[in-house]
Amino acid sequence: MLTLAWAWILLLLPLPLIFRKKQQDVEISGHLHLPGIAQDGKQEMEQSPSSRKTYWVIWILLVIAVARPLWMGDPIELPSKGRDLMVAVDLSGSMQIEDMVLDGKAVNRFIMVQSVVSDFIERRKGDKLGLILFADHAYLQAPLTQDRRSVAQFLKEAQIGLVGKQTAIGEAIALSVKRFDLVDESNRILVLLTDGSNNSGSISPEQAADIAAKRGIKIYSIGVGADVMERRTLFGKERVNPSMDLDEEQLTSLAQTTGGRYFRARNAQELEQIYQEIDKLEPISRDQVSYRPQSELFYLPLAAALIVSILIALAQLPLMRRLNIRWGEK
Repeated sequence: MLTLAWAWILLLLPLPLIFRKKQQDVEISGHLHLPGIAQDGKQEMEQSPSSRKTYWVIWILLVIAVARPLWMGDPIELPSKGRDLMVAVDLSGSMQIEDMVLDGKAVNRFIMVQSVVSDFIERRKGDKLGLILFADHAYLQAPLTQDRRSVAQFLKEAQIGLVGKQTAIGEAIALSVKRFDLVDESNRILVLLTDGSNNSGSISPEQAADIAAKRGIKIYSIGVGADVMERRTLFGKERVNPSMDLDEEQLTSLAQTTGGRYFRARNAQELEQIYQEIDKLEPISRDQVSYRPQSELFYLPLAAALIVSILIALAQLPLMRRLNIRWGEK
């Protein structure tokens, strides 16, 4: 369906008639006098009925463009059932350890998380998603929304060290509690991804988890990082545990306190296990919501007005050339 966003702009259509009438009144009263212009030149410059119609066409096209014509698509009903999930992602300095493998290549932990969580976000049709990034402190990057594309874009644009180098797990949980308090009826699920232990923030993870449990929020904690990693030394290669700072006991306790579950993500395949677990959760019913996609069409009348203006300018070139010649002869 074709519609106008600012239909009231059409009230400006008769505006040229008002100015034309005022101009005619001035000419009749004799106040308008242009010395040095020959009478025949004046007559030649007078607009013919066809040219006046053309100028009217340009004016109408411009007014329509300013009124913002829109094409409204058919109503699309959004899913009436879904889950509310906050995803909290660790951006501390240790997330750049390259102990993960993605598509056969060695990558750091954050790149693997970005890839797998982006896929996770894409699968969450009908769910509302929010994004929290945390390091020295926790920050809300995206509130709960069904706009999965925006949430995925925010995660894609995040960078290690963006909000510090430490790990404020307690603040990430507390911030999710605060956001869920704005929702009346919800599954209230927090997916927490980290590769370390809490060493920053103004609230401990245990305190935040207790509050989350009282508010009906389930924490699905995920410990990211490989168990074994080879590194070069002066004496050759040695095998080390790159996840020695990961506090699995704490992450397990946080999940159990809230009725959730702890996952160990040593690789992308293990991280994907959370899909199956969350899919088992019973979705809540929502009020039926629909929207109509719309497309801007202002550029069509604007382009038409520009084309007509160019054609008029090209058509008047011989006329202007003749007037210049006559003016030079005199």
